[in-house]
Amino acid sequence: MKVTLITGASSGMGKETAKLLAQNGYTVYAAARRLDKMKDLEALGIKTISMDVSDENSMQKGVQQIFKEAGRIDILINNAGFGSYGAIEDMPIADAKYQLEVNVFGVAKLVQLVLPKMRENKFGKIVNVSSIGGKLVMPYGGWYFASKYALEALSDSLRMEVKQFGIDVIVIEPGGIKSEWNEIAMDNLRKQSVNSAYKEKIDKMISVTNKSVSAMRNSKKAEPVVIAKLIKKSIEANSPKTRYVDGYNAKFLLLLRKLFTDKMFDKAMLSQL
Repeated sequence: MKVTLITGASSGMGKETAKLLAQNGYTVYAAARRLDKMKDLEALGIKTISMDVSDENSMQKGVQQIFKEAGRIDILINNAGFGSYGAIEDMPIADAKYQLEVNVFGVAKLVQLVLPKMRENKFGKIVNVSSIGGKLVMPYGGWYFASKYALEALSDSLRMEVKQFGIDVIVIEPGGIKSEWNEIAMDNLRKQSVNSAYKEKIDKMISVTNKSVSAMRNSKKAEPVVIAKLIKKSIEANSPKTRYVDGYNAKFLLLLRKLFTDKMFDKAMLSQL
């Protein structure tokens, strides 16, 4: 049985991935800050670990526990992440740094912790959950999109570095997915923009986003299990693709970004505001 560590497993895509893999014979360690949110996973034989991906000691402790109990980590799924929204002019740099700490540096540290044993075993799968936001942007989310662009580049470089050791690096690019993510991101954006010069446009963006989320609720493509199945498919492929895309409007938006020039895409995005 492959030993798998999944971060951000207390809800959404992470929780559904933990369930799906456990049901298919994987030894699953589900990690998140909120242990109380993972009680239901324990009933499925999933081992839960308290882990904060912005805290190196927390990550080291968690990985060492798995090595002690299971001897290895075959598959690392870096799913933990969040969206810190606000105009770049308004966003405190401390908040921007925390966004990168969780979405980029936390991923990098876990990769550093698991790679030695993966190299020793000449086998490993590292799955980095990015976003279509690693390929396209909208206004008022600059630091979130910067973190996902960085994760894409980090993954590409890492993939070339570790190929010689029989280790695959896979990027997952979800589109819209039903979760608490959107609500948290828009709440943060609203708080950041109380006295902002951009408030009028930001209020419009929040309204447009909420309408999109309402439409998304009726789409089967927006179910978190869609991404869980995509992750399972990617780690079970003999020769996995470098990127897998799914979720609400994901493929359409990426096609649009590919076909449009920068100015055309800017115009399309700004027309919504």
